[in-house]
Amino acid sequence: MIVRMSEARVLPDRFEAFHDMIVEAVRTFPDRYPGLLDHEVLVAPPNSLIYVSRWRSEEDLVHYAGENWRDQPVVLPGEDDYLLAPLQVRHFTTASLA
Repeated sequence: MIVRMSEARVLPDRFEAFHDMIVEAVRTFPDRYPGLLDHEVLVAPPNSLIYVSRWRSEEDLVHYAGENWRDQPVVLPGEDDYLLAPLQVRHFTTASLA
């Protein structure tokens, strides 16, 4: 499993509208991307929103984000109008606790 975190630093006066846009956009992702195991939106108003998604494999991430999935965030149309800075994307795999 691969955990993908995309962090948006949002203009404070646009935070609510951005939140609503993101939630609406990702709502259909499980139906569109079978390799998406789980996802959630984390918020820390007034500036930070993180989209966390959990993927079955690298191939599934390529299907979602393209060949450059490791380095390039997925940017929705019009998303840049809400942001203080470019999106930041990071990936994690699970480590055994045993």
